[in-house]
Amino acid sequence: MSELPKTFDPAAIEAHWYKRWEEEGLFRPERGDREPFTIVIPPPNVTGSLHIGHALDVTLQDVLVRHARLQGKDALWVVGTDHAGIATQMVVERNLASQGVKRTDMSREAFIDHVWEWKAQSGGAITRQLRRLGASCDWQNERFTMDEGFSRAVLKVFVQLYREGLLYRDKRLVNWDPKFQSAISDLEVETKEVQGKFWHLRYPYEDGSGFIHVATTRPETMLADMAVAVHPDDARYRSAVGKRLKHPITGRRIPVIVDEHADPELGSGAVKITPGHDFNDFEVGKRAGFKAGEMLNMLDAAGRVVQTQDGLVPEALIGLDRFEARTRVVEMIDAEGFLERVEDRLVQVPHGDRSGAIIEPWLTDQWYVDAATLAKPAIDAVRSGEIRVVPETWKKTWFNWLENIQPWCVSRQLWWGHQIPAWYDEAGNVFVAESEAEAQREAGNRPLRRDSDVLDTWFSSALWPFGTLGWPEETEALRRHYPNDVLISGFDIIFFWDARMAMQGLHFMGERPWKTLYLHGLVRDAKGQKMSKSKGNTVDPLVLIDRYGADALRFTLAAMESQGRDIKLDERRVEGYRNFATKLWNAARFCQSNGIGASVSLEAPEAENMVNRWIIGETVQAVQALDLSLAEFRYDESANGLYHFVWATFCDWYLELIKGQVDDETKAVAAWVLDQILVMLHPFMPFITEELWSANARPTPLIVAKWPMPDARALDAEAGPEIDWLIRVVSGIRAARTELGVPPAARLALHVRDGEARTHERLARHEAALRRLARIESLSFEAASGGAAQVVVDEATYVLPLEGVIDIAAEKVRLEKAAQAAEKERDALAGRLGNPSFVERAKPEAVEKARADHAEKASDAERYRAALARLG
Repeated sequence: MSELPKTFDPAAIEAHWYKRWEEEGLFRPERGDREPFTIVIPPPNVTGSLHIGHALDVTLQDVLVRHARLQGKDALWVVGTDHAGIATQMVVERNLASQGVKRTDMSREAFIDHVWEWKAQSGGAITRQLRRLGASCDWQNERFTMDEGFSRAVLKVFVQLYREGLLYRDKRLVNWDPKFQSAISDLEVETKEVQGKFWHLRYPYEDGSGFIHVATTRPETMLADMAVAVHPDDARYRSAVGKRLKHPITGRRIPVIVDEHADPELGSGAVKITPGHDFNDFEVGKRAGFKAGEMLNMLDAAGRVVQTQDGLVPEALIGLDRFEARTRVVEMIDAEGFLERVEDRLVQVPHGDRSGAIIEPWLTDQWYVDAATLAKPAIDAVRSGEIRVVPETWKKTWFNWLENIQPWCVSRQLWWGHQIPAWYDEAGNVFVAESEAEAQREAGNRPLRRDSDVLDTWFSSALWPFGTLGWPEETEALRRHYPNDVLISGFDIIFFWDARMAMQGLHFMGERPWKTLYLHGLVRDAKGQKMSKSKGNTVDPLVLIDRYGADALRFTLAAMESQGRDIKLDERRVEGYRNFATKLWNAARFCQSNGIGASVSLEAPEAENMVNRWIIGETVQAVQALDLSLAEFRYDESANGLYHFVWATFCDWYLELIKGQVDDETKAVAAWVLDQILVMLHPFMPFITEELWSANARPTPLIVAKWPMPDARALDAEAGPEIDWLIRVVSGIRAARTELGVPPAARLALHVRDGEARTHERLARHEAALRRLARIESLSFEAASGGAAQVVVDEATYVLPLEGVIDIAAEKVRLEKAAQAAEKERDALAGRLGNPSFVERAKPEAVEKARADHAEKASDAERYRAALARLG
């Protein structure tokens, strides 16, 4: 037995234990014959740093993995990083620029070499930070979405989807980033509200009979207008439908068409249609019969004006940046008398989340996956229950998105990533194959040029549940660990990653990728606001770990993870759970100082002492409750149940009750209970529990110990109710003393009246504990005289004479004043909360604070009135 230091120091033990776990291979012990349990980590970007969302996601996974490992399962937590196409290319380009080098000054191959060099030197930051949090991943088999084996899987999937007609090249609108000159996904688009303008324009009829009024926030796009739409039921425009308009700048003749996209209640009810530069207009254009190849395009990849296919854009505008063109277009229509007015307005503008550039809907040739076809099995899997979604409320979102899914654009105009395995001959014919040699054979050895685009990173990460296990090879790992048991994911990537994994897994493996999809909320600040650098309210988990330890942070995140809700992270909660760790540390030191060591058995010891019989039963109930809550992914219930059991039941009551009477039986029971606590707490607080476990000689480290097996036979029908009664009596007397201002050192006489025979027997058995814990001087069943406090527990009344201990009259006055003040504030807050105007119009955080204040004042008032009642 090694003596525990007086002070709990998280930093020292965290570094020591993680290194030992990893070096000894304890994250992946040899258990090939056991029941498998598998989770794949959502691969963080190789450029990334640990943020608080990662910390939540990883904590929730590690709780399940450590729990499964303790249950003796073959627990595999697949770990790796994503190559993060745009993010990584941007980082490396920035590094090169600092050396005076541009990407375009070198070959693609040379740039890719630079990226691999960067990854080798700087790409491991996020994985080192995951280790600091305690993530017990299978680091010996760490994967990367661009490693050789995974890249082979990506190529095979692309080629197979193409040959099955589920992947094709098409001309459609995409989110185009003019700075990166690449298509980007919806997830990489950040919509910001900015001060803009609404330009109201007049489009003249070709025959000179009048005008149609339209409005736009992007007047430069009018250079590619192809129609003006009105609602089919809008009586104002019945005679206009089918007529032609003469475009105010290009002179292009465009038709007036009908489409339900036009809203009669909005503005004039007429809307200009620019299919090549607006997502809604693209759909309107298709319904109007415009083919994608006919839709006009007036911008190049850098966002500069180019000549449209019909050659009608004025030469003075060619080559202008889109925002310069906006100014010039407005000047031109104003000069021609077609500008009615300009209105200042807040507008929603899409920006690239990394480049900061305003995103342009742009018509271009890209590769697409037939997502609608792949989505059908994913819909059926959730509907049938083959995939369980927790919380179930997210099933509606799942169905809504997949049932209305659009073709998935999977090509990106970058150099870093999986280059698309498609080659073109001089005539533009495409040959899709897993290698250039195979494409050459298909092309009859004609000269070929490879597609320069790369695949969207979400395309490769969608293969994560099976690509990381060796697919397309039929490996033992794939056979044992697919499907995975559960996926832990933030709800914000349910579309971009979760649904696509389901689509690809079901298609290529013929089976769901995981049995359960658990979706957690976001981590917000203490006021419930979304964290952002601009608000200055972000929380660095590494700073919290430095300050309070990884265990405290992990326990905080688990305790606050309530299904279907976001987390309002208050640093005081982390501090509170650091205090919890210290409480456990001190409890272990108490046990050690009383000769309580390691338990010699997995089963509960035999016990005669009622307090020992009680704590054994309480421990069994704690294990049962924990098993149930973990099975239901109730992290908050799991953590809070453990917290209450350890802090209150074990530390505050059991250890206090056994003080001064630690015999051999009590040593055996206390050792067994403490061991069960360390095992149960280990998934949540791995570092402190392993350190305390190792303070005694053990056959194995805690990380690979055995999970408790609750035996309901250990529940004691006599001991449980009796010790519960003792706790209620002591708690009642303590509360009365505190409320009435009795000095802590004062010992009081205790008179018991109306007690049944059973109560008298219990008092006799536990008189010593009652005297010590409630600071009682004497126990009597005679009537008390004079002013006294009264505590009622079950049928008996416990009377505490207070004459000469406190000024009873003054105490009554104090309590009455305090009660009235609390009631006044309670009623004022109730009136405020009962006012619909306040509840509906005030900020949510103000309403929540008022409710919390009301609950606090109501509790105070009740407490003061109860204290007055005790004085009679």
